[in-house]
Amino acid sequence: MVPTNYFLILSAVLFLLGVLGVLVRRNALVIYMSIELMLNAANLAFVAFASASGGLEGQLAVFFVMTVAAAEVAVGLALLVTIFRTKKTIDIDTLHQLKG
Repeated sequence: MVPTNYFLILSAVLFLLGVLGVLVRRNALVIYMSIELMLNAANLAFVAFASASGGLEGQLAVFFVMTVAAAEVAVGLALLVTIFRTKKTIDIDTLHQLKG
């Protein structure tokens, strides 16, 4: 059996990688994937705590987070495609002014 601390350390590392991706990268798609990485890190922490406590509350929270993340993916990718069609780029530095 793997200790819960290992899962929490992995979750923290994944979350920090996601934060670094959001802060450092300029591509909107990479930033979007970094946000998804942070959500998955939170899911891993929920599952680790749920398995440590023996309850199902953490796994239920993961189910809801995954549902919200799926809706976010649909809306976010639709926004990215629309922005790319109108501006011909998804670089954050060139999109800082969203004027029509």
